[in-house]
Amino acid sequence: MLYDYIVIGGGIVGLATARELLLRTPGAGVLLLEKEAALARHQTGHNSGVIHAGIYYAPGSFKAELCRRGAEATKAFCTDNQIPFEVCGKTLVATTEDECARMDALYSRALANNVPVERLDAAELKRREPNITGLGALFVASTGIVDYRAICEAMGAQIRAAGGTLVLGAQVSAVRERAEDVEVVASGTAYRGRKLVACAGLQSDRLARLAGLAISHRIIPFRGEYFRLPPARNAVVKSLIYPVPDPTLPFLGIHLTRMIDGSVTVGPNAVLGLAREGYPKLSVNLADMLDYAAFPGFWRTLTQHPGAAVKEMRNSLFTDGYLAECRKYCPDLTRADLLPYPAGIRAQAVLR
Repeated sequence: MLYDYIVIGGGIVGLATARELLLRTPGAGVLLLEKEAALARHQTGHNSGVIHAGIYYAPGSFKAELCRRGAEATKAFCTDNQIPFEVCGKTLVATTEDECARMDALYSRALANNVPVERLDAAELKRREPNITGLGALFVASTGIVDYRAICEAMGAQIRAAGGTLVLGAQVSAVRERAEDVEVVASGTAYRGRKLVACAGLQSDRLARLAGLAISHRIIPFRGEYFRLPPARNAVVKSLIYPVPDPTLPFLGIHLTRMIDGSVTVGPNAVLGLAREGYPKLSVNLADMLDYAAFPGFWRTLTQHPGAAVKEMRNSLFTDGYLAECRKYCPDLTRADLLPYPAGIRAQAVLR
């Protein structure tokens, strides 16, 4: 069979792509290939479950526009498909004078991005969040929470209902582009399509090279390690509590996140992963390590942020350091409050 489109990747990007192709071209033959036995088993299913409002990105940038539009589309999709979500807001807390200065810049950026934001002084912060301490804060009311796996299951059902085909357990081993079609070999079966879209997250660079593309980047895995609070502590916050981020780093810092199931998670950090898909702590894949160790951009990234790299590794190995980051804004947390929770792995694209 010759499909009109083959999509590789059963995370939220691949599913949204396949769904949109069917909406734009009703009756098209759309095939989605996912190597795992279920949808959303990597980045989509290992994150904080936050619907971000779009305050972090440069005003006028494509990222800022897509984040804002994506938040609106996510909430609309959940409403239309009876998927639970909650708009609980996000509080970004400044605990030092330097963070206060960065908070001012972030406030201006939020306004420029047309994201409603409210300044809070220390007293108002304490009134709204009695367990949180800071010199000041920004409150972004439109931030929400959701279970992205539930969204993916709903998208998968819509793709099937529209005539699309989902094949699970299909790991791609070859991509051959020809004049008349593209052939994709997955788990021993060859599929043919007129067009191919790869939405492969942690394996996206490898798929590009598999297809013969000359790329100038590598995916570097960064583990995001989480804890969860005991159920008795789930009322510790009313909104999502974030630190004011360091704009020189691509991560948002350790935060307290209300989850849609009522629990509260702590995290994530951002520590170099030793395996692209190694979620248990101390997972090691030598092939993954050799791949990024041989890439010049990896070493340049480390040398640009040596202090942050050492700090993140130390906090990963020693829970007291991780706890200290949390206690900057939630001082009554104790080590006993940090219960195990699955990690995530971020696909960080690094240029040569």
